[in-house]
Amino acid sequence: MIETLRWTDKGVEMIDQTRLPHVEEFVLCRDYKEVADAIQTMIIRGAPAIGVAAAMGVALGAQQASDANFEAEFEEICATLAATRPTAVNLFWGIDRMKKLRASLAGEQLGLLREKLIAEAKLVHDEDIAINRRIGAHGAALVPDGKTVLTHCNAGALATAGYGTALGVIRAAVEAGKKIDVFADETRPFLQGSRLTVWELQKDGIETTLITDNMAGHFLHSGRIGCVVVGADRIAANGDVANKIGTYSVAVLAKENNVPFYVAAPLSTIDLKTLTGAGIKIEERAASEVTAMFGHKVAPDGTRVQNPAFDVTPHRYVTGIITERGVATAPFEESLRKLVEGK
Repeated sequence: MIETLRWTDKGVEMIDQTRLPHVEEFVLCRDYKEVADAIQTMIIRGAPAIGVAAAMGVALGAQQASDANFEAEFEEICATLAATRPTAVNLFWGIDRMKKLRASLAGEQLGLLREKLIAEAKLVHDEDIAINRRIGAHGAALVPDGKTVLTHCNAGALATAGYGTALGVIRAAVEAGKKIDVFADETRPFLQGSRLTVWELQKDGIETTLITDNMAGHFLHSGRIGCVVVGADRIAANGDVANKIGTYSVAVLAKENNVPFYVAAPLSTIDLKTLTGAGIKIEERAASEVTAMFGHKVAPDGTRVQNPAFDVTPHRYVTGIITERGVATAPFEESLRKLVEGK
């Protein structure tokens, strides 16, 4: 299984996803600012993965914070990491989990606190892999045997601590003996589908075909696609789903062609405080990601660009939301709350 990131005595190591698929290189983040930069520049990306990275960044920063000014520096560490990317709720979930641990250990010696923060960050990492396997187990039953699964962006091991959410469902279906293959949208402008999803699935020996984003409608209409499975960066209380830009288009096309559209995500991605997708802040990224591809200009100088990194798929297009506790279906206000509350 691909190891996306790990805690080491020297710092946080993570595979550099900006260099895949041709260069497999690990980057060592020696302080929390380097972790924040890795999240911002998408060396590490994917909602669960950046949640784990943020937890590790907090633990790393706490090791280096001064005893005399620990409280103020701890708050600065958390604020710096929280400012990296606004859409994925897992980032804030990971930071809040570390802050709650800090609060629960008020009055303890700093040496013990630092040890506890490291242990918690490692636990967040290990729990994420276990959660993804449970998501896969719940989702595998929904994948039609003998059909093609369409996915968008990368919601695999690289987007998590390991195994993956959407690709975890695909892996689990294959492990269960189902004869399936995968169509991967390339996912412009950062090409997470072509660079990352195809690379992952090829390593697992899962038959995969790369298509451009604007081919999805053609293949959904063809009858070949048995279901669509994607990940999520934030899920509102009503079931609206923020995910990589282009997901909304795929969901509408799936609905039009009567193809089930599933979202695979951990409970930490569900944000019950955000009532609808209208309340989700959408990250706007640099114009250069659109006007150039890996250093090669593809648009005239001076071209005006909008580059939202995510879009919101209204819940009416979502067949089911696959979590580690089961599958939520409409009405999502009820089913999501029950899953989150463990009822």
